[in-house]
Amino acid sequence: MAQQSHPAADSTSRIVVADDHPLIRHALTTTIDEQPDLEVVAEATDGLEALELCRRFQPELVLMDVLMPNMDGLEATRQIKREFSRTSVLVLTAAQDPIYLSEALKAGAAGYVQKGATTEETIGAVRKVLEGESSLDQELATQLLKRLMEDPQPEPSGRVNKESLTGLLSTRESEVLGLVARDYANQQIARKLLISVSTVKKHVRNVICKLGVSDRTQAAVRAVELGVLDRCKV
Repeated sequence: MAQQSHPAADSTSRIVVADDHPLIRHALTTTIDEQPDLEVVAEATDGLEALELCRRFQPELVLMDVLMPNMDGLEATRQIKREFSRTSVLVLTAAQDPIYLSEALKAGAAGYVQKGATTEETIGAVRKVLEGESSLDQELATQLLKRLMEDPQPEPSGRVNKESLTGLLSTRESEVLGLVARDYANQQIARKLLISVSTVKKHVRNVICKLGVSDRTQAAVRAVELGVLDRCKV
C-alpha cells in the first residue's frame, strides 16, 4: 500500500515519490520534506500506485523509479502524462544512459535525478523543473535531442500538430520555442533575442501552456516532434 503524509498546504508544491525500495523512498521523502515549500504528499511502491496517487492528489511533480513491479516507471509516466499533462515527472536513474533517458523523455519525463545524488543536486533538479527550467545538463540534452530527431514518433492524436503550430504561437513564441529546444537557458535566450529575462520567462510559460505540456523539457520534445528543429543545428 502507498504511504502518505498530510496533504500539502496551498503554498507548497506537492510531490509523489515512486520507488519499490523503502530506503530510497524514505531518503527522498526526508530530503524533500526538509524544504519549507516542498512536500511529499504520498509514496508509491510501483507504477500502478503512482498513477492512482496522481489521480488522488494531482501533484505538481512525481519522482519516478523505472524498474518497479506491476507497472514500470516508463509506462506509469506515459499514463500519468496522458491523464495529467501538467504534472511533471523526474526519472530516478543510476546512470546517464542516453538511450534509456531518451525513452524517458519520449514517455513524458522532464528530466532525471541520479540515485545517490547529493541533497543539493536532488532539490536543485526538483526546483528547476518546478520553476520551468531544464534539469538536464547541456551536453546530455543535446545528445537526447539528436536521438529524438533521428527517431521521429507518430503524431499523437488530440495534440498540437505541425500545421496548427503557426496559428497557435506568435512569431516570438516560435523563436523562443526553437531556442528552448536547442537547450538555451533563459539568459541565453534573452541575449540572443535582445529581450529581458522576465519577458523570456513569460514567453516560455505561454509556450508551455499553448502546447499543453508540463515543463520546458517536454516543450523541447514537442518542438522536435513538430519539426521545429529540422533546420537548426543542435
